[in-house]
Amino acid sequence: MANRANHLVLLGCGLLCAAALVCAEPTGPSAAEGPKAIEATPVKATAAKAAPVEATPSFPIASDARLAGDGKQTRFILDLDRKVEFRAFPLADPYRVVVDVPQVTFQLAAGTGAAGRGLVKAFRYGLVMPGGSRIVFDLTGPAKIANSYVLDAANGQPPRLVLEFEEVDRTTFVQSLAPENRPDLKPAISDANANAAVVPPATTAALTPAAIPDARPLIVIDPGHGGIDNGTQSGGEMEKTLVLGFGLALRDRIEKSGKYRVVMTRTDDTFIPLNDRVKVARTQSAALFVSIHADALPRREGDAQGATIYTLSDKASDVEAERLADAENKADSIGGVNLTDEPTEVADILIDLAQRETKTFSNRFAHLLMTEMKTTARMHKNPLKSAGFRVLKAPDVPSVLVELGYVSNKDDLEHLVSESWRNKTVGSMAQAIDAFFAKRLATAGPAK
Repeated sequence: MANRANHLVLLGCGLLCAAALVCAEPTGPSAAEGPKAIEATPVKATAAKAAPVEATPSFPIASDARLAGDGKQTRFILDLDRKVEFRAFPLADPYRVVVDVPQVTFQLAAGTGAAGRGLVKAFRYGLVMPGGSRIVFDLTGPAKIANSYVLDAANGQPPRLVLEFEEVDRTTFVQSLAPENRPDLKPAISDANANAAVVPPATTAALTPAAIPDARPLIVIDPGHGGIDNGTQSGGEMEKTLVLGFGLALRDRIEKSGKYRVVMTRTDDTFIPLNDRVKVARTQSAALFVSIHADALPRREGDAQGATIYTLSDKASDVEAERLADAENKADSIGGVNLTDEPTEVADILIDLAQRETKTFSNRFAHLLMTEMKTTARMHKNPLKSAGFRVLKAPDVPSVLVELGYVSNKDDLEHLVSESWRNKTVGSMAQAIDAFFAKRLATAGPAK
């Protein structure tokens, strides 16, 4: 009797377990289904799944780029995940071809474009403005765009942007340029001077001063390079990224004091032409312009380390300063900017018209900056130098260019990527700014 009772109890438990499993089956995901069963949950899962599709716009993706051909005919192929519109045009001195496309996410292998082939010496790519990307080809000599088109996806191949270059003589090349880009059709000096006061619309919208006058001194912080112009590179680190992070940290530190207004020439990975950086300072009536960079020394020139502070001079203080100025002044060529808009005569006039007072203030700030920075950062053996940097040529704005260190030097690079080092160096620069304006207001009256 007892055995029969036990048997009935066990049978009842088994039936209850089976019923529980049957009831649980529709809502409980199996180990194999995982998240899929959760997505099948009515209402909530549908809303969660659909929201990202509407809220996250995506840009075309470039997954591969390659060159083919020889010194007579060379083809460039860019693999995309969808078709895009594009505009291609040549530029002279140096020979280049520029391709503008809508904003593209470049997922290309590291080093793509560094090595050329045939008529292409090298090519660069990147964001040149919000919503727009650019590819710039450095040519080995005069060449024309013989053909350019976008192919549909077919036979297992993705959509592709194709450019075909063909060797030509210089006369033919110059004739292929738009009239405003031809070397023999430079604008008159008076026209260039008239254009010098114009800020690009995108910059103007971002930098329009407040309607209520603000008497605080305005400081322009200029992180070098950006977008298609990476600057120097070493150890997987790019100058444009390092100096942008430093510039933003410096802006935050200065603004925190409440004593100054601050404008950045760029706050993201965007290419800004050199002359537009100067125009920002001039049109905003800046009281100080600080350009932030990080140098690199070619291997054949040995090793160097430490921070250097540069002021403007029509004659470089030494060979290294001249080399650096030449390299930085080529940034517009990298970005594909039409340099014929700024004849050398205009640059020479700007230097000649630079006020003595402005140079004096620039040199004074450079000395103050060196004094403060040497307490927190390693300085170059010759920390104060001068050269003809185009970005320092505002005749009425005290300006300096700070090379934070050498990315080609292991110890300097460790500092440049260190948040602790950055915070200390930013603090020393903020102290130099305080000292500069305290002395300037005491000796020269109110700031602009």
